[in-house]
Amino acid sequence: MSKSTEKTVKIAQLKAQLSAFVRAARRGHTIVVCERDTPVARLVPYVSADDTLTSRLPLRPWGSMQLPNAVGKPVDSLAVLLELRQSAR
Repeated sequence: MSKSTEKTVKIAQLKAQLSAFVRAARRGHTIVVCERDTPVARLVPYVSADDTLTSRLPLRPWGSMQLPNAVGKPVDSLAVLLELRQSAR
């Protein structure tokens, strides 16, 4: 399917013409639902489970991966948090 086109609709118009917007979504259009010009929801075409992303097995075992070396000296996260809280006051 090609890149879907996006339409904007207000809630009252969506309620009045729901079937037409569902048909548009079926044809591949995305419908953005707005409440007072603020987007609040999106009606998108349904994608079946056959079209979902598939994963693959890792290329090498987890245990064979090397972690990167630590950078700099260890950091005391509690001390940093307390320092940030004190400076915010």
